[in-house]
Amino acid sequence: MRIDKFLWATRYFKTRNIGTTACKKGHVKINGQVVKPSREVYPTDKIIVRKNQINYELIVLDIPKSRVGAKLVALYCTDVTPKDAFEHNELLQYSKDYYRKKGIGRPTKKDRREIDEYTAMPSDNFEEEE
Repeated sequence: MRIDKFLWATRYFKTRNIGTTACKKGHVKINGQVVKPSREVYPTDKIIVRKNQINYELIVLDIPKSRVGAKLVALYCTDVTPKDAFEHNELLQYSKDYYRKKGIGRPTKKDRREIDEYTAMPSDNFEEEE
């Protein structure tokens, strides 16, 4: 079975076209080598798929005849992705939360109030004696 079809059948990509594009961009490796979408997959192959800034590591157990249900994916491949990859992705998400996206436009009223509140100097609440 072709690698793009295998990744689609085991639900790593929503469509075969997305799987083909990932192969063409070099995001898919079999046994350490970058592959074309037409590369055949065999049991015991080790596949590395770069998706959403995570390198998923898969070991092929069997070849499905067609797209399988989510519960049956474990019969055809084993995911041996280290947990560090997922933790690293979570840290990236937290670091991006603090910045406004480039090109998002001018701040809204709510954004402006939050910026003013953040940058406001602490005022002295002392009353002047007369």
